[in-house]
Amino acid sequence: MKKQLALLGVATMIALSGCGKNTTNEIPTNNSQNGNSTETNHSDMNHSTTGEVPKGLKEANNPTYKVGSQAVINADHMEGMNGATATIVGAYTTTVYSVSYTPTSGGEKVTNHKWVIHEEIKDASGKAYEPGEEVVLQADHMKGMNGATATIDSAEQTTVYMADYTPSTGGEKVKNHQWVTENELSSNGTAGEGNMSGMNH
Repeated sequence: MKKQLALLGVATMIALSGCGKNTTNEIPTNNSQNGNSTETNHSDMNHSTTGEVPKGLKEANNPTYKVGSQAVINADHMEGMNGATATIVGAYTTTVYSVSYTPTSGGEKVTNHKWVIHEEIKDASGKAYEPGEEVVLQADHMKGMNGATATIDSAEQTTVYMADYTPSTGGEKVKNHQWVTENELSSNGTAGEGNMSGMNH
């Protein structure tokens, strides 16, 4: 009888020890469009880029935030982004997507990545993709992204911006960050004032 009780106790301890195990590396993200979404940690994201834009991407004719103006970023794609003051270095009209994909380099699935634009999709069709459609990515914002098969989570026709900013948490300046959407920016008193497209960047 004692032996049976001892075995029962061991079995109970093993069962309890498994209950609290956390097997996911996803972190909750405050997302105004989807309050209950989760997003994989973007620590591997390329903060700065060369500033090169995909072939066929069209500059916006009359963007709300003009090149050379400043705006406040209201997005938390990466640490130190939310609340940072950005200088606009490019404004483009396109369809922007949030996507989920498994990196070609291995690892856990990335969910709700923001943002990929239409011109960063391989053999992109002439019309915008719909949520649920599968595409192949031609962007290298994160390790293992280029060449990955992705599912479209959301799609929106809008103006996207390339921007320079210094993280609100401090650290090195981020240059030519791709991408921030128009509804993720707000005026800081100077944003959108005057077209300074002749500035050297």
